[in-house]
Amino acid sequence: MLSSAVSLFAGSAGYAHGAGAALTQTAGRSAVRSANYCAAARSMGINCVATSVVDTLETQLRSQRLLNTGADAASRVRELMEADGFQFSTTAHARPPAAESTAAPAKAEAAAEPAPAKKGKDKKKGSGPPPAANLGTPLVIGLSHKTATVEVREKLSIQEHVWNEASQALCAFDSIREAAVLSTCNRFEVYIVAEDHYAATRDVMTYLKGHSGLGDAELRPNLFMLLESDAVWHLLRVASGLDSHVIGEGQILSQVKACYSHAIAPEAESEPAGSAGKVLGRLLNSAVMAGKFVRSETQIAKGAVSISSAAVELAVLRAPLDLGMPLESTSVCVIGAGKMSRLLLTHLASHGVTKVKLLNRGRARAEELAAEHPELDVQVGLMDELWPSLQECDLAFTSTSATGCIVTGAELRERGWDDEAARPLSLIDISVPRNVDAECNDVSAVHAYNVDDLKQVVAKNQARRREKVLEAEVLLRDKLAEFVAWQGSLQYVPAISQLQAKFESVRASELEKATKKLKSLDPKQRQAVEVLTKGIINKLLHAPMTYLRSDDADGTKATVDQINALFQTGDRADDNRRGGRR
Repeated sequence: MLSSAVSLFAGSAGYAHGAGAALTQTAGRSAVRSANYCAAARSMGINCVATSVVDTLETQLRSQRLLNTGADAASRVRELMEADGFQFSTTAHARPPAAESTAAPAKAEAAAEPAPAKKGKDKKKGSGPPPAANLGTPLVIGLSHKTATVEVREKLSIQEHVWNEASQALCAFDSIREAAVLSTCNRFEVYIVAEDHYAATRDVMTYLKGHSGLGDAELRPNLFMLLESDAVWHLLRVASGLDSHVIGEGQILSQVKACYSHAIAPEAESEPAGSAGKVLGRLLNSAVMAGKFVRSETQIAKGAVSISSAAVELAVLRAPLDLGMPLESTSVCVIGAGKMSRLLLTHLASHGVTKVKLLNRGRARAEELAAEHPELDVQVGLMDELWPSLQECDLAFTSTSATGCIVTGAELRERGWDDEAARPLSLIDISVPRNVDAECNDVSAVHAYNVDDLKQVVAKNQARRREKVLEAEVLLRDKLAEFVAWQGSLQYVPAISQLQAKFESVRASELEKATKKLKSLDPKQRQAVEVLTKGIINKLLHAPMTYLRSDDADGTKATVDQINALFQTGDRADDNRRGGRR
């Protein structure tokens, strides 16, 4: 048996292929999603995860009006799929089209029945982490500037300092094992790891409805959902700037890096511990590394602009039309002294602006920011100078962390901007939630813009970067294949440990029996025998261990059940008739 095993694991792919072909494999894509999620995902140009069975059932579900509620839709999909002969399991192992050139064909099974119960406070106490084979797979639910208006995005927005609180609230549900939140001015995304994607989706929706105050009818049409390898592909594109408002912009990589840092952070006075585990931690780290790699290899960030730069470009385009003068001749006010304002000052200086009024709640931070830009004449003020400053300027950029509007139409009218002789004022709001009320555009002398209005600036940049996007995606497919291969290898970790333990057990047992016949050996000689027998075991296990850690590049690798049956390891060692990855 041992010699056969060594022969098999040393490279007998023919045996693995023949055995695998004799097994019943479950074909199909990852899991089921609602039509509303898919419509949003398709609008983004992202392939939605669906089985062929699900696609044929979509018409039935629409006719029965069940797709508007997630729980009912998931339940009905399950009933129809079971009636159609589809077999459900609690495991999944899928590869999206994006990895077809580098990853092996994958088998996937639908997720198990939802379990609505919430976890208690002692969630992480008990027998320890789940087995490596049952860690769960990634899922992302969210919205972006491509699927939702700024009005919806601002209701879901979560400030960075409470990302970990939000992820812990998500992990309070039984269905969710790991979670991380990414909330920026252009997107809100929840990354989770779960075994049961049906239950996890329902629980995430419950959290989002409670957090935003929006109902199903308002929330669901704006959301997208991607599972497993599609979720991985999406995050890789996000971190690389390929899904940004401005293609190749660098700020999103910093935001994904911040998401990763928070997700793996230990508990501290300023925030609770992150909720990323083995899978999500690896995914976020892979995304950060991929984002850096793509930028260095393709130069896609060369000449690329952030939202702040796009706002300045918009000001360049609109200043002659709205204010009757070029940008460099305008009197500019920047409200807020955060990261976005730092970029604003840099880009304003590059476009010929020489003098800026900078307002902030605290003077120290504003003065520090002003000192970073010696090329500008920056006059620092506090927020109580807001209205006098607006009355003196032609153009104002707002970028604060305020959760409500600091400039409204009613306040502008009270201060005379509705008069025919009023001085024109241009307001460019790059904050989410918004700082400038939409009603400001109804005031005759005011021209107000928000992040959604940056699309005309972005359109010019996208055309110039399409070639770079294609180059970047080629590189990202390799990164996707690496992550998929790593995640697929997790199912073999218990088998590796069990195989090592069994060989060691046999070695120790046989050595103990032989010890009675080796009484004449001194301690040094006994130690030599111990080392010798361990060396033999290590040599014998080298080929099997190498095989188990290898990629399943051609889809012929033996399954965990076959390995357990062959070596009589694992809980189901005697059942070597089943097929499919566990």
